[in-house]
Amino acid sequence: MKSHTRVVWRASVWDPAASCSRLSHSVGVESPIPRPSAISHRVRPLIRTNRTAPRRGGSNIYLFGAIRGAMRKSAALPKLVPVPAGPTTENLMEAVMSNAAVGILLLDLELKIVDVGRGLCDLLGYDRFELIGRSVDCLIHFDDRPVAKRTLLSLITAGERSYTAERRYLHRDGDTVWIIGSVSMLPGLRGPGKPAFAVQITAIDKQKHAEAAATEALERWNFALESAGQGVWDFDYENSIWFFSSTWKRMRGIPETEHVTGDYDQWLKVIHPEDVEHVSETVRKQNSGELEDVTYVYREKNRTGEWIWILARGRCIEWQADGTPKRIIGTDTDITDIKQREMEFAAVSRRLELALTTSRVGVWETDIETMQPTWDARTCEIFGVTSSPMTRQSATAWVDLVHPDDREAVLETCEAAFTSRSDYTCEYRIVTQAGECRHIRSYGRFVTNADGRETIMGVNWDITVDVQRADALRFANQLAEERNCDLEIARANMEFASLHDSLTGLPNRRCLDEKLSQYSGNAAAADSLIILHIDLDRFKQINDTMGHAAGDAMLCHIADLLTATVRNTDMVARIGGDEFVVVLPSALSNDQLQRLIKRIISGAGRPMHWNGKECRTGASIGIAKASAGIDPGQLLINADIALYRAKRNGRNCAAYFTDELQAEVIFSKQCADDILNGLERGEFVPFYQPQFDASSLDLIGVEALARWNHPQRGLLTPDKFLPVAEDLNAVGSIDRAILERALVDLAGWDRIMLGIAKLSVNVSARRLSDEKLIETLKSLPIQPGRVSFELLESIFLDESDDIISRNIDGIRKMGIDIDIDDFGSGHASIVSLLRLSPQRLKIDRQLVAPIVHSEQQQRLIRSIVDIGKSQGIEVCAEGVESARHAEILRDIGCDSLQGFHFACPMPAAELVKFVGARSWLKGH
Repeated sequence: MKSHTRVVWRASVWDPAASCSRLSHSVGVESPIPRPSAISHRVRPLIRTNRTAPRRGGSNIYLFGAIRGAMRKSAALPKLVPVPAGPTTENLMEAVMSNAAVGILLLDLELKIVDVGRGLCDLLGYDRFELIGRSVDCLIHFDDRPVAKRTLLSLITAGERSYTAERRYLHRDGDTVWIIGSVSMLPGLRGPGKPAFAVQITAIDKQKHAEAAATEALERWNFALESAGQGVWDFDYENSIWFFSSTWKRMRGIPETEHVTGDYDQWLKVIHPEDVEHVSETVRKQNSGELEDVTYVYREKNRTGEWIWILARGRCIEWQADGTPKRIIGTDTDITDIKQREMEFAAVSRRLELALTTSRVGVWETDIETMQPTWDARTCEIFGVTSSPMTRQSATAWVDLVHPDDREAVLETCEAAFTSRSDYTCEYRIVTQAGECRHIRSYGRFVTNADGRETIMGVNWDITVDVQRADALRFANQLAEERNCDLEIARANMEFASLHDSLTGLPNRRCLDEKLSQYSGNAAAADSLIILHIDLDRFKQINDTMGHAAGDAMLCHIADLLTATVRNTDMVARIGGDEFVVVLPSALSNDQLQRLIKRIISGAGRPMHWNGKECRTGASIGIAKASAGIDPGQLLINADIALYRAKRNGRNCAAYFTDELQAEVIFSKQCADDILNGLERGEFVPFYQPQFDASSLDLIGVEALARWNHPQRGLLTPDKFLPVAEDLNAVGSIDRAILERALVDLAGWDRIMLGIAKLSVNVSARRLSDEKLIETLKSLPIQPGRVSFELLESIFLDESDDIISRNIDGIRKMGIDIDIDDFGSGHASIVSLLRLSPQRLKIDRQLVAPIVHSEQQQRLIRSIVDIGKSQGIEVCAEGVESARHAEILRDIGCDSLQGFHFACPMPAAELVKFVGARSWLKGH
């Protein structure tokens, strides 16, 4: 039969006298029923057949099959449909017994087998005709035969028609097969060889084996629980039923016969106060369905008043529809003894740890079988290893640490102790993983553990300090003897250090001065000297962007380059920062000198690789040649002057000292002195150039321009003194002097109601970089909205500078407007323009001048105006030299105009007259 199909056949003898007449000559089948040829072998066992046919003795045989658990796709068969009887009844009986897959057995009154179905034969391993005529005893287990025969025969006398029982049958090979048999007494008892009993047999061998295994497992489990001292509890939430095992009660001192209600609140009262919170939280999580399994440890007071430690485990085995537990089972284990031993062991461990820590002793143990050592934390510390303490080390871990010079002697000591199993002590050196050498004293003892395993246990001391003290005493005399020698070496080292640069090892400024002083006493040698003063270009950028370590590496690189480039008789010195001096004692031809200089400049320009990055610098060189009567010290000064010129010429080049250069330097020096004196005497004064509205030509403001009223050279414009002032770092002071004087003039104009609405003042980049700029401006009488600062576009507004940005923000907060001066000639971008958002753009005069004759230039100006207008920025045109300029600029859309066509820069007094006479309107 196929799976999922269970067919049960029952056979009965039918007595026509006691039968309903409508069944006496019919066969009942399920309707509709197909023709036999159309019925498959899978469906044919489902047919219920009811057929009567003549039999010996005047009786008829009635066969029917009751189907239980029809195949999945078979519909229930509603009724029996009469079918006319035919001559094939005996053939049908034969077909049923030969093909039925279930176990069918027909017995006569002597309990001999009349017929047997194929299913039973297959179950017990017999052939059908091999069993017919034999006693049923051959199939029944010996121990079950009496009760089986007695029960069968009782059907005759007891008046019962059927019964069901479990029996053990015997397979042909002697194995026992458990079956369940349904026995029916057939009516119309007959003699031997005639069916009197019909037995339907179903094998339950697997079920019986499973039951036996389950029973055995349950017995083992109960025994294990009892032996392990685990008390079982079981809670049925749905019915509120608690079960507690006898072990559970015994561990708490509760009599086994006492009923325990499982009251939760009463249980919490006997739990230790320190454990109530975590126990309640764990129980809550399990009761709410958050946890399926729980394990927790707590203390509970037993009936004698003692605290016992309980290890509780619980698991939900059934769930309710809302996700909460329906049934939970678990075990409690009394772990009081374990906890007590843990606490005692912890106390002993603390005392031992204190003793070991105080004595600074490390403990170790080596397994003799594997020779693998185990080290505690102190031993790991002594040996300088980073592995976790109390873990097995490799068999060679200790030997690998022993100093090579001590290894052989230490191993001999250990092998001798190993042979004799005697205690041993040895002293040796180890080399830690960090390369540190330490002195160790070890003590070892052979120990046999309880399990029979033999180990070596021992302790280690770090005696490095003791050995060092002994060494110190041992070498004290030797050190005293060597002290004088060391002092001499130290003096020589100090002398060398005082004359040489600590970074590059080159002679320093002091050594150079001493060397030049030696030439001073030798006129012949001094007259042939050539001095090169070298300064590195962009060196500060290397320090600022890549760090001082990179800068130091570059200095060493240049030192090596110079040393390798010059002759052995030449001197290379580092005199400070990024400055080097090369002294050439013997004269070189001009060609030789030029080649030397080119090699130095070329070598300095090649990149140096540092930490995977390229560092580039350059070299500016000042060259001074000796001449008759020139002191070597002055020659060094001349080389420095030439270096200044090389830097002014664009850097990465060389310049020779000449008389003209000296005159220029002298002039610059005098000019610098005059600038400083002029600032003290107030010689820097503002000149004012008016600014006009492009449409109405109304006066809208003035720009204050710096002039120097020099006592000997007269009135000087910025191009005559500004470069020197830049080198002198005095531009910020000049800016401040002009601003302070202009504010005084503005206040005077206000008193006479001259009508000057706004004052524009130039501010340099150095001034904007002054951290105290805002503090200084706040001390001045600046009225909000009356002053604007003109910033040169060449300030590089694209570059991020926190001080400049902070100062610009502070200027705005004071009500001072920002103008961009000389726009179009510098480096400002549209991005910086948007970020700065100035009040006004002033177009550079170089862009304005060609517009009279160049439409392309007019388009350029118009583009600048459009940019300004789109951002709400006013546009002022400088350098307006003619009326045509003014007309074109007005038509293009400039807001204001400034230039010689209207007025030249003038002192404050002349400005008063100019404004009063309204001279700019003449001719317009």
